[in-house]
Amino acid sequence: MLTCTGAESVENAIKIARQATKRQGIICFTDAFHGRTMMAMTLTAKPAYKLNCGPFAPETYRFRFPNHFRYGRGLSYDDFVGREIELLRESLMATLDPYNCAAIIVETVQGEGGFIPMPKAYMRELRNICDEFGILLILDEVQSGFGRTGEWAAFHHYDVTPDLSTWAKSMGGGMPIGCVIGKAEIMDAVSPGTIGGTYPGNPVCAAAALANIGYMKEIDINALARKVGETCRIRFEALREKCPEIGEVRGLGAMVAFPLVKESDPFKPDSTLCHDLMLACADRGLILLSAGTHKKCHTCFVSISDYRRAT
Repeated sequence: MLTCTGAESVENAIKIARQATKRQGIICFTDAFHGRTMMAMTLTAKPAYKLNCGPFAPETYRFRFPNHFRYGRGLSYDDFVGREIELLRESLMATLDPYNCAAIIVETVQGEGGFIPMPKAYMRELRNICDEFGILLILDEVQSGFGRTGEWAAFHHYDVTPDLSTWAKSMGGGMPIGCVIGKAEIMDAVSPGTIGGTYPGNPVCAAAALANIGYMKEIDINALARKVGETCRIRFEALREKCPEIGEVRGLGAMVAFPLVKESDPFKPDSTLCHDLMLACADRGLILLSAGTHKKCHTCFVSISDYRRAT
């Protein structure tokens, strides 16, 4: 289903999931960003994006995203993920009737949350839970799709297939186009006239998207993203050895970031240092973007022209 924006893709994915399952509940996660329309804003975690916009959509439930840096507390990565899987099951049974849950929506790699990849074992457990209770798994690839992580979809790094996925941003190379992709029996469950709009499938935007995707194939954007990501990771790790304020280096492919914290404490974000560093880099001609709930994570966005120069 073609849309105009990522938020519109999310809105329609939720509508499709509810119609296909005849259920109401939607599970989302902490630190999530899914857009700024009413349902998407309900699913988005960051309060600053939601000021004076409520009341928000009912029947949404927020679980904790498995962020090892923040919640690991000395546990190994595998032990932490195991504990979070137990918490996921406990939260599900204690929060809502899973047989009235239409969908679980999550970013494969959190964008605004600070470039945090979903642990693979946790993603597989989400798939298992969805299969067990007839819940649909929606993976939001609006930020992570089309080569950002070194694959066409970030979920291609995982042995998991979503029931629905949402796309936009890089799809059109700057033109307003997005889409919802889903299994045929789910998409076909939608009642006529319940989804649609004036501009989805605009022929100019569709032509731009086709040309853009063709160009991404031509330059092998996935291989370039892996190369750029590895370069960034190596440089960030070297910087971390000199700067104790860098809590960790994390990400997937070219979606790489590092959080800035005080006293190596993940619960003490250094937003001031983040802001100062952004300005210092801007003065030197380098554009950075901050992310995270407290705007404490530095991320580096690389354009297609930069990918070409990297070769």
